[in-house]
Formats: sequence, structure tokens, C-alpha cells
Amino acid sequence: MTDIIDNPLEVQDPETAEPAAPSARTVSLRLSTVLRGAIAVGLIAPATTFGLLWWSAERDLDHNAATAADTARAEQVAAEYALGASTVDYQNLPAWLAKLKNGTAAQLATKFDATGPALQQLLTPLRWTSTATAIAAKVRSESGGIYQVDVFLDVNSTSAQTPDGARTTVTYHVTVDRGSDWKITDVGGLDGALPTR
Repeated sequence: MTDIIDNPLEVQDPETAEPAAPSARTVSLRLSTVLRGAIAVGLIAPATTFGLLWWSAERDLDHNAATAADTARAEQVAAEYALGASTVDYQNLPAWLAKLKNGTAAQLATKFDATGPALQQLLTPLRWTSTATAIAAKVRSESGGIYQVDVFLDVNSTSAQTPDGARTTVTYHVTVDRGSDWKITDVGGLDGALPTR
């Protein structure tokens, strides 16, 4: 007769077996690895902050440079226009009228077409001539690419009434539209450069 001895390594049915308790795991790191990681994090954080500050400053500088360039362009456009509008020769009024319309938006050019004959009737009998020198041009305000520019000119003029000449300071108020290819949409102060009846 054979004795049956229970086998301690007996395989149990997986469906009826109880799950084994999870074994505890440990992770060991060397102190030098931990220190290297801490140093790396300590270097990356300031470098990232510096990079972000640098990028922000660079963007601000680019924006300021673009704003300054646009302001200078508006002042230049306005000053050149005012100089042309203040340079008059009664013997060649069509050229002067062309300068009045040069660089202006269509609506403003149409206004000058309408007032041109009246200006000719005024300037021809007076034998009016004038030349101008720019004193300054300054953007007074800007909104949405629309620049209000004040232009100051020194104007020397002669006429039948003042054959020896007269000198005056004239201020133009010129509106320049960046969004319309730097066209001039309005001009004020033009009357100050011309004689009154």
C-alpha cells in the first residue's frame, strides 16, 4: 500500500486561488544622481525664465521700432505734402494744383478739383508766389493707423500787394492713413498759406 503524501508544491486551480499579496518594491538612487538632477533643474528654471524675458524684450523692441518707423513715415508724408502745397507760382498754377492732389485720397482730390478754379481766380491777379521751408512735423495723435500730424512751415511769399515779400509761419493739420497706403485724407490750415480776399 502506497501512502499519499500531500505535495507542498501542488498547483492550485487559478480560478479558486487567492491573489498573492503584492510585494513591496524599492527604488534606490545614488546621492550623486539626485544632486545632478537638482542642479539640472536649478539651471533649467533660470535659463527658461531668462529666455522668456529675452523674447518678451525683443518683441517689445520690435514693436517700438515699428511704431517709431510708422510715426516718422507719417510725419515725412505730411511734411512733404505741406511743402508742396505751400510752394506756389501764379504763372504755373496747374502744377501747384497737381501738388495739392498728390498723395491724397480720391475724395480729397475731388475737393481740390472743385476749388481749383476759384483758387486760380484769386492767385493770378495777385501775382502770388511762395516758397516754404519745413520747421517741424509732429504726430499729434494716432488711432487705428490714422495719424493726425501738425506741420509747421516758414513761408516766404510775394504778391502784387507785397512785392518785397512777407514771411509767415504756417501750420498744417494733415491726416495720414497708414491703411490706405499712407494717403492723405484731410488737410487743414491750407488757408493760412494763401492770401485772403
